[in-house]
Amino acid sequence: MKTDQPSDISDKKMEQNFKKNYQDFIENVLHTQKVWGLQCAEGWAVCESNDYKDKEVLLFWSDENKAKKLAIDEWADYQPMMIEIDVFIDSWLHGMDEDGIYVGVDWGTDLDGVEIEPVVLIDDLLDD
Repeated sequence: MKTDQPSDISDKKMEQNFKKNYQDFIENVLHTQKVWGLQCAEGWAVCESNDYKDKEVLLFWSDENKAKKLAIDEWADYQPMMIEIDVFIDSWLHGMDEDGIYVGVDWGTDLDGVEIEPVVLIDDLLDD
């Protein structure tokens, strides 16, 4: 008899990890008042969504070292760039919302993690 339990358990554990990473991101950003992105001469680190068809995800991290870990492979020429939280909320997130781009927070080298609409992140940053 085949059961779906092991993958269900893995999915739940992954979802819990993503939620914890998201909460940690919120707490760290509110504490430091900074967000980090990866930038090169051509622009910022962006990738295709893992969850939503035909959507792009712009990646941000709560600390410089987490961002540096992804400055490899196709992003080897990228450098961590700091963005003040007020600029991040007022310019970046509002602009991304208008452009239909999702936010990826504190992704690891597997390029997977929370993908969230910018307005949801704005609400969560302003609510805490």
